[in-house]
This record gives sequence, C-alpha cells and structure tokens, in this order.
Amino acid sequence: MKVLIAGATGVIGRPLITQLIQAGYDVTGLTRSPQNANFLTQQGAKSEIIDIFDADAVHTTLSRIQPEVVIDLLTALPKNYTPESMSAATALDHRTRREGGANLQIAAQAAGVRRYILQSSAFWYAPGIGLADEETPFAFDSTPAIAAGTRMYANIEHRLLSANTLEGVVLRYGFLYGSGTWYASDGDMANLVRQQQFPIVDDGQGVWSWIHVEDAATATVAAVEQGKPWVYNIVDDRPLELRIWLSAYADWLGAKPPVRVSVEDTLKTQGADAVYYATQLRGASNLKAKQELKFQPRSLQWLD
Repeated sequence: MKVLIAGATGVIGRPLITQLIQAGYDVTGLTRSPQNANFLTQQGAKSEIIDIFDADAVHTTLSRIQPEVVIDLLTALPKNYTPESMSAATALDHRTRREGGANLQIAAQAAGVRRYILQSSAFWYAPGIGLADEETPFAFDSTPAIAAGTRMYANIEHRLLSANTLEGVVLRYGFLYGSGTWYASDGDMANLVRQQQFPIVDDGQGVWSWIHVEDAATATVAAVEQGKPWVYNIVDDRPLELRIWLSAYADWLGAKPPVRVSVEDTLKTQGADAVYYATQLRGASNLKAKQELKFQPRSLQWLD
C-alpha cells in the first residue's frame, strides 16, 4: 500500500517513517528541503521536495504518486522552544495547517485517496469535570492564543470530516515527549526545568495528557487500516495535574524542585495563556483509541 506523509521529518514523522517501512508500506514523504529529502532516502522512503502552498505542485505530485493513504502532519513549529519563538511561529504554523493542509486534502480527493489521517490536539478541551472524550467541545472561550488554536484545529477537523469522498481520521495527540521532543532530557523544556524557569502556578491543578512520540507513531500506523473514520484521542492512560508531573519530571532530570508562583505574578510575567496551561487544562480519555485502534500506550517515562 502506498502511504504519503506530509510533515514526514517532524517529531512524529521520523519514527512514523520507520514503523511504516518496517510494516511493509511503500512510503513517500513530502518535505521542504534537500537535507530532509536525503534523510528520508536514508530511512528507506521516497521523497518529494515541495512547497505545500503551491496548490498546483501538490496536485501534480499526488496525481503522479497515487497514494491510498495520506497522513497530514503539517506544522511550522520551531525546533527550539522559547515563548518568543512560539509566538513568532504561530501565524505560519496556522497558515501551514489551514492553507497547506487544504491544498493537500483537495489534491488527495482529486487523486482518489481512500483514507486521510490528520494531526490535531487532545489538550485544549473545554474545562469540566472528569476526562474529556472526543465529543467534548474545545475551549473556544479560553485565553487568546489557546482560543485561536482551538479555532484552527476545529477548522481543519471540519474540513476533513465533511469531505464525503475520504475516510477521514483525526488523531488528537497529547503533549509529546521522548526523543526529539521539547521534553526529552536534552530538550528545551528540560533546560527550563533545570533552571527553575518552569514554575507551578497556583496549585498546579491543570491536567495534562501525554503521549510518547513512538506511541503516537504506532497509533498512526494503526489508523492507516484500523478504526472507523472519525476522531481519536491519542494519549496515555493517566492524565496528570501539572504539580504532579512537573515535580516528577524535575526529579527525573536531577533538577531542583520547581518553584511555586501565584496567578497574579504569572499574569504579569507570562500572561493569561501560561496561567491557563497551569491551572485549567483538562485531561483526555483514550478509551475509544484503545477499543478501535488496539492502542496500548506506555506510562509516562519519568513516573516509572
């Protein structure tokens, strides 16, 4: 089976390429640079260098390749995390997912693609009691950056799920950790924690849903052929309050315990979005993915 991946050299794309090839798929990755194209070739995949905003080029490429499945992992997130780099990347990231993703989906429909898998988010659900499932609405009335992100995800999900000619599968991933992520032991978040620059705000009651990047890739491979077209939370079994996971993370890194700060001070220094992440995030349930995709995620690394 021919599988085409857009965003093939991203954090999820790299282990996904390996797992798909090991499973016997004929894999092509779309990329923007010759360097990444060389990486794909070395991994045993085919590569296509393409500008995702060039709708004609995307159409021509998919018409020539004729994949059965397209996996849309398009992002434009910074490799190195800082609040400033994230803010600077937001506009391009949203455009990449909206406009670039639309070009890819239209081309996929024209090429007769059977199944289309889309990356989304499992950590911006509306606040409430208990874990959120796939029917829970996003937090559209939250703080500015999060509200904008939820509207973007809702837009691209609707674009796919309203396409009658495709088997649309939306995978809502939790916070990614593992090799190559910001939360790896050599990642930028780890460095912030070592410097005690990642505090527990208020009681740190915001609930975070996590997923190891290798497990995210495994769930994506399963979605190529398993499961009904619809939406799945791809998260581990134990969403955790920030005060719990962050303290355990610092201990795992051999760092000093995180400091505690007030909501008022955080609003002054980091803004409302930082307060939301620390105090209002809602965890997500993975029951549907476990039932339909036979999903078996590992437990959070720094709790073992």
